[in-house]
Amino acid sequence: MEGKYNICLDIGGTKVLGAIFNDKGEIIYRLKKRTKEKGDDVGNVEDIIISTVKDMLKETNIKKEEINAISAGAPGVSDSSTGVVLFAPNLPWRDYDLRTPIEKKFGAKFYIGNDVNLGVLGEYKYGAAQGYKNVVGIFPGTGIGGGIIIDGKLYTGTGFKAAEIGHMVLDPEGPLCGCGQCGCFETFSSKKGMSAYIQHQVARGRESFLADKIENGVFRSKYLKKAIKQKDEVALEAVDRACHYMAIATGSLINIFSPDLIVYGGGVMEACGNKFLKKILKEVDKYCMPSIRQSVELKCASLGDDSVIYGALAMIIDAEENK
Repeated sequence: MEGKYNICLDIGGTKVLGAIFNDKGEIIYRLKKRTKEKGDDVGNVEDIIISTVKDMLKETNIKKEEINAISAGAPGVSDSSTGVVLFAPNLPWRDYDLRTPIEKKFGAKFYIGNDVNLGVLGEYKYGAAQGYKNVVGIFPGTGIGGGIIIDGKLYTGTGFKAAEIGHMVLDPEGPLCGCGQCGCFETFSSKKGMSAYIQHQVARGRESFLADKIENGVFRSKYLKKAIKQKDEVALEAVDRACHYMAIATGSLINIFSPDLIVYGGGVMEACGNKFLKKILKEVDKYCMPSIRQSVELKCASLGDDSVIYGALAMIIDAEENK
């Protein structure tokens, strides 16, 4: 390590979460900034990333020369070898070179990968998946992301495009997905999928606490938690439906990968994880082979909002070890 500090970022459609790690792997400072709600400006998110790093350095009196590396997780497909974001849903990037401006500005090596891939890697290195060799991660949020660890290594597939678990087709007659397919896992079990179900029921004349909490097609996870607590009938139906399809998807992934662990993360699981996990556990055995199921554990992630930034740290460490 040339510098003492690693800067790790979780880049989303509406926010950038940043953290500074010292040389012991401890977070010494963190900062969250919002991006524009309707930002179609390519440079906007890049500007927020740069200002986030600059502000963190200013607040901690860390000089650019003390930075070892900067690493980020972002939604969509990124070429980790070149630092180019090939495609990012909810962000205005297509074939966008993010590495060059970041490295030019701060004089440190920059790494980027898919956010949920890194979230699963973070859990594998530092969280709930420590000690397991083969892990599949399912992270329901606005959509559904996934990550796969095989024999202790993150599997990214050809062109870094693997683990699009949210786009497994579970019902070809199901709802239209943003990807163009029908009946994707995401259309049932993500916040978008649950929101669509709730809005459909409200349009039929039913009432729900979440009816006026859905903005731009999704509710915030904290409102779902509140609706469950209030025993909101429509919200509970949406949860049951989401968990039913989570169980189906989990069963298929168990059959395909025979992992040691399925780990569930993301905003929905962080807010309502135990309730979701109990429902998944009740059903999952119907959808996988008993001989495979008996060797697989299912549990919730433990790092919460920090799973991606810890995964970004792991990406830096892995890159340096493989030099």
